[in-house]
Amino acid sequence: MRNEYPRADFVRKDWLSLNGEWDFSFEYGPACKIQVPFVYQCKKSGINDQKTCRTVTYKRKLTVPTGWRGKDIVLHFGAADYRCKVCVNGRYVGGHVGGHTPFELDITDDVNWKEEEIFVIVEDFPTDETIARGKQFWREKPEYIWYTGSTGIWQSVWIEPRTKACFEWIHFTPDIDNGQVKISYRLGDGTPLPCSSKWEITLQGETFFSGELLCREYEDSFTVTVFGNHVLSGPFHSDGLCWSPDSPTLFDVTAQLLEDGKAADTVSSYFGMRKISVENGMLYLNNHPCYQKLLLDQGYWEESLLTAPDDEAFRQDILRAKAMGFNGCRKHEKLEDPRFLYWADKLGFLVWEGMASFISYTPSAAAQFIKEWEEVIHRDYNHPSIIVWGMLNESWGVPQIYDNLMQQHYAASLYHLAHSLDSTRLVISNDGWEMTETDVCAIHSYSHGTEDDRRQQLVFAECVKTWPGIESGKIVSHLPFVKGYHYQGQPVILTEFGGISGAEGEEGWGYTCAHSEKEFLEVYRRLITVLNDSEILCGFCYTQLADVQQETNGLLNKMHEFKYDPKKIREINQLIERRMV
Repeated sequence: MRNEYPRADFVRKDWLSLNGEWDFSFEYGPACKIQVPFVYQCKKSGINDQKTCRTVTYKRKLTVPTGWRGKDIVLHFGAADYRCKVCVNGRYVGGHVGGHTPFELDITDDVNWKEEEIFVIVEDFPTDETIARGKQFWREKPEYIWYTGSTGIWQSVWIEPRTKACFEWIHFTPDIDNGQVKISYRLGDGTPLPCSSKWEITLQGETFFSGELLCREYEDSFTVTVFGNHVLSGPFHSDGLCWSPDSPTLFDVTAQLLEDGKAADTVSSYFGMRKISVENGMLYLNNHPCYQKLLLDQGYWEESLLTAPDDEAFRQDILRAKAMGFNGCRKHEKLEDPRFLYWADKLGFLVWEGMASFISYTPSAAAQFIKEWEEVIHRDYNHPSIIVWGMLNESWGVPQIYDNLMQQHYAASLYHLAHSLDSTRLVISNDGWEMTETDVCAIHSYSHGTEDDRRQQLVFAECVKTWPGIESGKIVSHLPFVKGYHYQGQPVILTEFGGISGAEGEEGWGYTCAHSEKEFLEVYRRLITVLNDSEILCGFCYTQLADVQQETNGLLNKMHEFKYDPKKIREINQLIERRMV
């Protein structure tokens, strides 16, 4: 059961989880039961039916706590794929388009304070290649790099009471060079102005700031000094009070909105003092070089598909990745649950965040993708673990981008959109190849050569040494930049490579194959040694964290357990002779 509070960076004390058993119906069959938030295609839902279905419905009854009377009642959905309509007690209250981002509905006027009934209709479009679907296949049986689809509610559902005077959101923007954090907020439209707010920032019980602020606008900001005149609090020689994988320092925040001197709304949050930047072709974290040792993470589970079986699964994935010597992940074709980001913040794990891509370009598909990306950046703004926004992947959605000006402008517009909404992170326009404007030159290559192809091994080793070698096209399937754009000294990172299948005795797929742990470790050591010899690379992302369905090229198996000795993989990763944060 998924009953943890869904948004760790915006917590209210009073809330009620609606996860659990709901009535469920297919458009083609009788009603049954389903376990929310697991989709009907997976075992954890209690249904485990992989037939495609365009429309599904959910229904459940609940009682709103009587102590919430006099407050607004807000219904939250973490994500429902793809188009959602919601009724409460027979009345339509609203909906949402987009399968990956959250939405909320004020249902105050529809609550009868007896027994409430929520009815949800979710429409999915399994064969529509213009909607953002990521790795979800449009056929019933997964093939190649495509996995079982997910239809319906796949993240948590909950309700909470809210006063008219309330916070809609709070964002934290760290500035480690000046030792400050900018706090931006938006108040609910029903908040009477002017009003007072109270803020407290603590670290392990020690108060760093406490004070009241008069709010005269619905949306405003203020700045708080965190480091003071203490040089060792900043990234002088060590991490100080900055957030990093080795020292994931998080400041706790309590924000209160006051009415007649009493707290009308109280929200708990947190932030980390973190800076990501680029200097001289290198990526820097907190003003120190940071070699990226990432894992490609699809975010799929054998029994629950896109939804983690429980909160502990997120934590264990990160701990296992760190045990193998990786300092982060590149989330691939999936906007991950905020609970994963919380654990990445808490445990110290770098995240390159992406969105599920659409496949075929149309103006309406492009516009909807922009809408969802805006919601992504707003939702995840506070997480210090996120250091990169990856807007597109391998020209998915923009298949003619190399010489199509319309699609080039679109990729460039996504790059500028992200920077216009967030000044604290790096942005990649199109991860893999055919980039336009980008902060990182992100290259994909699986052309490392099989064990009996010594010639290709040498070609791979030679090409990854320098930019001319990478640009030559000998180990990449597309040119790094589109027509009219070229390399301008950005950090170069091999953001997909490896993909070695190691599922001995099983049917599976990988870019190359190792038939034993010993053989796998030998190949992995060879590849890491080659990357370490590169004069241009400042990071890598190995494919992949875990086996997913027919893909058996994970370092973990389908149950997210170690396939190989993590200490031996960690020892190989430590061959990289660059400072790793």
